[in-house]
Amino acid sequence: MHKRFRGLCLAVGMLLSAGALAQDRPVIRITRQPSIIYMPTYIMEANHLIEARAAALGVPNLKVEWVGFNGGGNATDALLSASVDVVNTGVGNMLLLWDRTRGGVKGIVATSAEPLILITRNPNIKTLRDYTPQDKIALPTVRISTQAILLQIACKQVFGPGQGARLDTNTVQLGHPDATGAMLDPNGEITSHFSAPPFVFGELRRVPGAHVVTDSQQIMGTPLTVAVMFTTTRFASANPKLVQAVKEASADALDLIQNHTPEAVAIYRRESKDPTTIDDLLSMLKEPGMMDFKTKPQGTMRFAEHMHEVGLLKTMPKAWTDYFLPVAQDLDGS
Repeated sequence: MHKRFRGLCLAVGMLLSAGALAQDRPVIRITRQPSIIYMPTYIMEANHLIEARAAALGVPNLKVEWVGFNGGGNATDALLSASVDVVNTGVGNMLLLWDRTRGGVKGIVATSAEPLILITRNPNIKTLRDYTPQDKIALPTVRISTQAILLQIACKQVFGPGQGARLDTNTVQLGHPDATGAMLDPNGEITSHFSAPPFVFGELRRVPGAHVVTDSQQIMGTPLTVAVMFTTTRFASANPKLVQAVKEASADALDLIQNHTPEAVAIYRRESKDPTTIDDLLSMLKEPGMMDFKTKPQGTMRFAEHMHEVGLLKTMPKAWTDYFLPVAQDLDGS
């Protein structure tokens, strides 16, 4: 059994046997990762949006603790061990936990559907057919991250049915900052990175010969939610006002991004310590699909269908609402 799945099974057991939390307790711990994809979380922190929404709902003096991770795998482990309360990461991780916990983990709200882009510095690679066993692809979590599953879907499209795992052995688990460093090493084994903004744009500019192989929009044919807030149903039941506050604050942050973009970008850059200039960040957001910060889940059922087909999900959801909490049912998702 893959070591990630062994650890996951143990963590699921801990979750299912844990005691209930206090009703709407005054502390909430939320994860995020480095990337402009997670810009909404930096705005929520800087402007105290969750605290304000919680206070309006009758939970004053809420303390929000933001916990950083370089990949979704470690973040989900933290959720299952009750080290954090809410995770903001890829939909693949959420679906996996929803299935493994038999519905004990569900989504609250989507926060981003920005494109994920596979790039390479190998001049011989133009399509997925050109990869050899020596061409290593960095991505946040092997097999189960959003990028890993997108790669599997793309392999089915290129190589045919049953070939989704064709390039699984090429993948290497690295957080985006470390993967960027690996791509800049001309002698390193990492020749490709299934990257996320803003890292991908920096790599395309700084890595000699870097070019795009494919991206999430091309693979899916539609936008795909790549960052979603999710939690355990146990925490949601014990803390309904906090979950509602997270949903409302997420919408507030997305509204700022859409309607006051320069202000939002300045907050993100300051809080995240992203070295990219504000002008470059604003330029990135003008690229196709880069302003797709929406609360509604997008493309998640098709994602779930693939995960079920290859055995990552034992249970096939009937609708996206199966793996989202009741608080999210008005989001018009897919």
